[in-house]
Amino acid sequence: MTIEYSDNAPAIDEITALSGDTILEFGAPWCGHCQSAAPFINKALAPHPDIHYIKIYDGKGKRLGRQFSVKLWPTVIRLCDGKEVSRIVRPVSLEDVSVLFRAQ
Repeated sequence: MTIEYSDNAPAIDEITALSGDTILEFGAPWCGHCQSAAPFINKALAPHPDIHYIKIYDGKGKRLGRQFSVKLWPTVIRLCDGKEVSRIVRPVSLEDVSVLFRAQ
């Protein structure tokens, strides 16, 4: 699974209106931490093809990241029906990312 960061972030209203499980990943394609975490994130998501995955290019002037209080990249947030249920910041292992799927 290779998904690029999208510069066209959805509006917060669109995010909160989502039903079911969604993973939001905030980061940047040039970010070394994001590049290092990508294999772990992809591997953790592979057994969950039913989860919607949105990879958002974050940075200065990017409103959605601020609305989710993103301070470091990558920040990966799991939503259920548009509400945050878990979050990880700068994962460095598959185990770090797997925590997202244990929280309810």
